[in-house]
Amino acid sequence: MAAIQVIRSEWTKIRSVASTVWTLSLAVVVTIALGMLISALSRNDFDSMSTRDQFTFDPTFISFAGMALGQLAMIVFGVLVVANEYSSGMIRTSLAAVPQRGTFLFSKIAVATGLALVVGFATSFAAFFLGQAMLGPHGAALGDPGVLRAVIGGGLYMTLIAVFSMGVATMLRSPMLSLGILMPFFFLISNILGNVSATKRVGQFLPDQAGSKILQVVTPVGDDTPYGPWGGLGIMVVWVLAALLGGYVVLKRRDA
Repeated sequence: MAAIQVIRSEWTKIRSVASTVWTLSLAVVVTIALGMLISALSRNDFDSMSTRDQFTFDPTFISFAGMALGQLAMIVFGVLVVANEYSSGMIRTSLAAVPQRGTFLFSKIAVATGLALVVGFATSFAAFFLGQAMLGPHGAALGDPGVLRAVIGGGLYMTLIAVFSMGVATMLRSPMLSLGILMPFFFLISNILGNVSATKRVGQFLPDQAGSKILQVVTPVGDDTPYGPWGGLGIMVVWVLAALLGGYVVLKRRDA
């Protein structure tokens, strides 16, 4: 089967499954709504902040506060795109129709990545503009130094979270197992390693800790991270490529 036909087939699969559509919709709503809420609260609290906190106030980063939960939905989307076929048994039919496993995996990842990229960018820009509207006089403009980079980076960050989850799900081949590992990893283990002094050096090289650096415009006081915004995103890309490579190796060597 030609690659273009496989891509069309994967597009049909994704848009015909209600759970994937709902998870992407949830990512948009949660990210924007929570970002607006935190931005509104920050505006009310700004005058009572210390001088140092006002000096290091990052209005762009504040508007992205909802991404902490929005990425949860992107993780679920990435897992479901891949692992649903294993849980339903449809993977056997898919591989019978497309015996070239590399083509099959590439087409699935390409379609899902394109969709996640569109949703990620739309969410990032909407969260920024609505968040700045909530911040009022304390907000930033898209043309300010570093702001456009952070907004574009927000879309890339959400996309990479989804793609990393696809790679992990391809390796584990189970939605429950994949979510059971990814959720604690991103929402518990990563935060602990990144905030405990003894493990901070390790934690800052984890995919979400490194990738989220792209969202910052103002560097926090005392931040000694050994890489910049694009360097952090580059570290995240390495994690994503490793997950996809691992998924490909497992798909290639194991029976459906």
